[in-house]
Amino acid sequence: MLIVKVKICGLTNYKDAMAAVDMGADLLGFNFYPKSPRYVTTEQAAEIIGKLPGFVDTVGLFVNSSLEEIQEPLGRYSFDWVQLHGDETPEFCEQFRTVNVRTMKAIRVKDENDIERAEEYFTDAILLDAYDPEKYGGTGLTFDWNIIGHITKRVFLAGGINPDNVVKAVKLGVYGIDVCSGIEVEPGKKDHKKMKALFDNIEHLRG
Repeated sequence: MLIVKVKICGLTNYKDAMAAVDMGADLLGFNFYPKSPRYVTTEQAAEIIGKLPGFVDTVGLFVNSSLEEIQEPLGRYSFDWVQLHGDETPEFCEQFRTVNVRTMKAIRVKDENDIERAEEYFTDAILLDAYDPEKYGGTGLTFDWNIIGHITKRVFLAGGINPDNVVKAVKLGVYGIDVCSGIEVEPGKKDHKKMKALFDNIEHLRG
């Protein structure tokens, strides 16, 4: 039996967020990147997060934001995690070591060189996502999972994970999986049947 965390990302409404919690999600992601179709305002996030149970971790996702831009919602909602999903440098990420929040750096993977680059970041976790030249995540694309190898950090696997391939993703032995577009009706709205199928398919593999 494998112990794997499940992060449901790109949430925009309470109904989807609570359904994810009820089905077994460990982390819920909220996207603060204005160009994303899954973007939520600080007011929308506050309304959702304020109703969530305390045992689920919340994640604030940012893309190339300044430290000040991140600290405002961070202080307001007490996120458990900050997900840095842009072109942030290792030096930028290291600033959060003095902040009471865990950090997750996303690496958009094209080849093995990107996997090796993950070791440069002193963050609490690394998220490996498929590379897209136009978008920062949420594309539904996958990369060759066979190149992951061994990384000396917690690894979240993202990129096109859905009910059909989730068992393969979990069996890679990663710390967690990050699911977004693979369980959506449209960007920002979850398909609850697909979400249930995803959790049902890995129930026997989770600790």
